[in-house]
Amino acid sequence: MNLIFLRSLIYNVVFYVWLVLLILIALPTFLLPRGAILAMARFWSRSSIWLLRVICGTKVEYRGVEKIPAGPMIVASKHQSMWETFALVQFFDQPLYILKRELLWIPFFGWYLRKAGMIGIDRASGGKSLLDMVRRAREAVKAGGQLIIFPEGTRTAVDAPPQYKNGVGLIYAGCQAPCIPVALNSGLFWPRRNFMRYPGTLVVEFLDPLPAGLPRDEFNARVAASIEQASRRLIEAARAEQAQLFGTVPSSAKV
Repeated sequence: MNLIFLRSLIYNVVFYVWLVLLILIALPTFLLPRGAILAMARFWSRSSIWLLRVICGTKVEYRGVEKIPAGPMIVASKHQSMWETFALVQFFDQPLYILKRELLWIPFFGWYLRKAGMIGIDRASGGKSLLDMVRRAREAVKAGGQLIIFPEGTRTAVDAPPQYKNGVGLIYAGCQAPCIPVALNSGLFWPRRNFMRYPGTLVVEFLDPLPAGLPRDEFNARVAASIEQASRRLIEAARAEQAQLFGTVPSSAKV
């Protein structure tokens, strides 16, 4: 475990130094079309994942990529880690995120989020914020975007009971676009609120798309059931792999 600690420390230093360097390299994209900053975001995503494998021994396997429909859609992903917030962007040509408005105020990084057209919302505004979020999401998807959302609203511990928010159903109903659910086991390898990075096989699985036009209650039930069932399967398989690697599942990756 001491070696894992050292590798995790090295990776975190390299990850943030690399991010700062890319932020500086990307400055000319402020003068270029939106596609330029999205290309930089995909490069950041792929390079960070490559560094994770090289430094920490964390392999990544993508399943069901062929199921991703073309054109505008909603991407509803399980959210266990910071990892998926940058990893999923590489699969879409017009990715969009809904995020806290405060992130847009971060010097340079927040400015890039604005340049990329991300949707910032004021969570303190309550119902008004929710209606504004639905409106802006509908406009973005109608314009051809792929809206990446995390239906639980925040990162959840691996074994925490799922708490899916009603907002995902409102967005789905408003956008009138297909939705592809995404299951993963990232929390076992990049735990939330923890700097440790564990070796093994991190799996992302794109599931069968849900068509546009389902009743909202039916959509809410189906998207939650499909994500949770597949994520539990991936977590169980990853824990079996970790038990072989370590003789047990690392304690900080259990929650």
